[in-house]
Amino acid sequence: MATAELRPSPSRPVPDDVPGPTPWARVIGLVAAVAVLLTVLLAAFAWPATHTAPRDVPVAVAGPPPAVEQVRATVERTQPGALDLRPAADAADARRLVEDREVYGALVLDPAAPRVVVATQAGPAVAQLLTSAAAAATGGSPVTVDDVAPPADDDPRGAGLAAGALPLALAGGAGAVVLVLQVRGNGRRAAGALVLALLGGPAAAGVLHGWLGALTGDRVAEAGVLSLGLAATSLGVLGLAAVLGRAGLGLGMAVVIALGNPLSAASSAPVLLPAGWAELGQALPPGATVAALRAVSGFGGTGAAGPLTVLALWAAGGLLLLAAGAARGRRRTA
Repeated sequence: MATAELRPSPSRPVPDDVPGPTPWARVIGLVAAVAVLLTVLLAAFAWPATHTAPRDVPVAVAGPPPAVEQVRATVERTQPGALDLRPAADAADARRLVEDREVYGALVLDPAAPRVVVATQAGPAVAQLLTSAAAAATGGSPVTVDDVAPPADDDPRGAGLAAGALPLALAGGAGAVVLVLQVRGNGRRAAGALVLALLGGPAAAGVLHGWLGALTGDRVAEAGVLSLGLAATSLGVLGLAAVLGRAGLGLGMAVVIALGNPLSAASSAPVLLPAGWAELGQALPPGATVAALRAVSGFGGTGAAGPLTVLALWAAGGLLLLAAGAARGRRRTA
């Protein structure tokens, strides 16, 4: 009878203590799953990078109507569909639109002193694009660059935030995996995720702001954003694991790492991603964390409400799923 209990069934893995080799079907199934995972990861990481391009980037333009129309025609001829030019009353209005984050930049067509208004911390790639577009629009004449959100002196290319997006996503996801594998009880797992967020946020802010100088805003606010980002990621993955088991854990990590990180636009800007994918990226924790950090670091919090709401919803949703999983567990044991 004991021997019969150890006999493998098609519905469960072969235990290590059962003699004989692993069935070929299981071997082929495992390596095929890894190959599919590799394909998905390559597509998720490489596809946005190879399709990054300006698409209807909102840009204010101020100046005499003939000059504005000439610039519009030049942009449409040289970069069709790249810029969405929006009229501004004057130079001050154009700058205000950039500071309020209604546009990514502005072209001020002053015949005596043309200039371009950019906000590098909103996306270094967009700032470079607008500077080049301004030079082309003025026929190569010297153009003054007015940066309303200049990069950190120690990180002029914004590389710190771009490189830090993946470790932040991994930390939240890996924290959830450790809690699922090593901690029993959904309440304790939720508490562990919150402690991770409270400790990890200030630590990450200390690295990005204090050590690397990649952020330039209020350090307490930046730490708060990072803590909320970690909580949203870890609680979201934990919630999926609570209702779907190990499959939910894998799904959560795939959403955060395979989708969330490459679509976060940390190295570019959401407006440079293909249509639809930019919105998806901003609806996931990595993209929302990057967007909120940019708002707090470069704009004093302007534009942070949306991404902070996304992070709060992920954290709250994870807690609700954890509660649902705990309730289901109690019903099963009753």
